[in-house]
Amino acid sequence: MSNSSTKGHKLTYDDFLLFPDDGMRHELIDGEHYVTPSPILRHQAISGRLFLAIGSWLRDHPTGQIFYAPLDVILSRFDVVEPDLLYVSNERAPDLLSGKWVNGAPDLVIEIGSPGTRRRDEMIKRRLYERSNVLEYWVVDPEVDVIRVYRRSGDRFGRAVELSAEAGDILTTALLPGLQIPLNEVFAA
Repeated sequence: MSNSSTKGHKLTYDDFLLFPDDGMRHELIDGEHYVTPSPILRHQAISGRLFLAIGSWLRDHPTGQIFYAPLDVILSRFDVVEPDLLYVSNERAPDLLSGKWVNGAPDLVIEIGSPGTRRRDEMIKRRLYERSNVLEYWVVDPEVDVIRVYRRSGDRFGRAVELSAEAGDILTTALLPGLQIPLNEVFAA
């Protein structure tokens, strides 16, 4: 669901602060207001499993912090998003975590899609995260039990690596060396 800004007028973070606290997820991307309903149960279960897997690994390897929505990530005056999950390394933390919200690009952003957000996650948000210097972007597709992983290669994301529960794939990342997340556990019924 999208509520466009007034034609020719980009909304800013000041406008964002005036949005209602209505249980919906409000985001600004290139000054355009997007609204998403609250997540369904399966979305929350998948988010929880990923959060616990990464959080447990971080407890033993304190290389950074994992956060879950709702939490404002301010990428620019015109770009404020609320990813489902995000990881900020200890190296980036002093610059990003000095206020009440995340001010800048996390190392890793995870979005759990739905039919209504698929285009936004795969196109609009991917381009935003790419130009904002996010190092990895995971798009979780609960409809087909797949995670598409976009990793930074130079100044842009490389081609997505698609991992599936059906194939028995295990998710790993150089950002969290040694972390292994079996997709069949992420998408367990």
